[in-house]
Amino acid sequence: MTFGMGSGKRRSWVLIAAAAIAFLASACAPPAFGQSQKPSDPQRQSALSLEQQGKNAEAEAVWRAYLKAHPSSPEPYAHLGLLEARQGHFKEAVPLYRKALKLGPDVPGLRLNLGLSLFKSEDLRGAIEVFQPLLKANPNSEQLNTLIGMSHYGLAEYAQAAPFLRQAAAQDTSNLPLRLALAHSCLWSKQMQCALDVYKEILALNSESAEADMLAGEAMNGLKDNEGATKMFRAAIQANPKEPSAHFGLGYLLWMNKQFPEAAAEFQAELANDPSHLQASLYLADCDIQLNRPQDAQPLLERVVNEDGNLALAHLDLGAIYADSGQNEVALRELLLAEKLAPDEVNVHWRLGRLYRTLGRREDSKAEFDKAASLNKAADDDLYKKLENGRNRPQPIEAKPTESGPEQTPK
Repeated sequence: MTFGMGSGKRRSWVLIAAAAIAFLASACAPPAFGQSQKPSDPQRQSALSLEQQGKNAEAEAVWRAYLKAHPSSPEPYAHLGLLEARQGHFKEAVPLYRKALKLGPDVPGLRLNLGLSLFKSEDLRGAIEVFQPLLKANPNSEQLNTLIGMSHYGLAEYAQAAPFLRQAAAQDTSNLPLRLALAHSCLWSKQMQCALDVYKEILALNSESAEADMLAGEAMNGLKDNEGATKMFRAAIQANPKEPSAHFGLGYLLWMNKQFPEAAAEFQAELANDPSHLQASLYLADCDIQLNRPQDAQPLLERVVNEDGNLALAHLDLGAIYADSGQNEVALRELLLAEKLAPDEVNVHWRLGRLYRTLGRREDSKAEFDKAASLNKAADDDLYKKLENGRNRPQPIEAKPTESGPEQTPK
């Protein structure tokens, strides 16, 4: 069956981005703008001293006073931007850095600081525009490759993210979060062999990674190796029975193979870990229907459609339950909703055909049976498409990253 899955919980891009880029902090170049040494200026020296002591408010006041006396200097704007960034005010830092760049376009390090503030303020498109020319001048920069890759990742541009993350991963052989981001980018851009290759690298760093086993299972499922996928998900559960969506993933593979009792047990295990897992509730209910337990399925399905009305399978199953219990009008409403959400699903048309026949609507019944006959039964969704809403695929930007390398301090 192919059914839309609707919205669900997703792993934040920020968590992976912060972890992946935090590794770069110790590898960054010494913080410096590289401006020519100025003659000693008491006001300037006071601002620098306050800044170094972490007295941000006092430093800002002195830099603003210095700016009034030196309105054409990029330095006070650069420092004011830095002070805003240090306090997490990244959006406020951006116009200050831009003003400094306008006055001093060749100041080293200033463009990188602007890019970092854009990245941290979630303007990832703007960050890419700033980082790309810097990378062109320094194509082997691990920091820039990581930042550009994670920017594309945060924009859900996984195919574009992969080459940058691959370059960065090649330079940092111990960065596990970076490899997870790369593996996810490969998986979500349907580069399944790439995902499996990165999985091997992840295992070399952490042989007990449940998330890596799940990732490999998703990739194998994408390559239509259901036996291998099932093995990987069992390994993930053995490594960590509490890993989010691991039981759901295994349950879905078993459900695809019509092993409904075993699948139901896995969906129940997922719900024991996470009672709000909507997909686990939906597929547990479908297992109940397949096992002739409609009384168990109905309350689950009613809760599912109450929380998300865009899941075609839920409406189809409810329609079947209502039809079998003689509630034909309610059944018709549910089946028509299922048809609207999944117009190419053969089972929807088959169920509608049966219901119309029961209602004496012979022409409508024939039309639905003809549609069912004309449709080739769609293949089951790849597992990674199901899991994207239950566990690990980020929406473009959910929160702000907090660790992407230090802003450079102007001198």
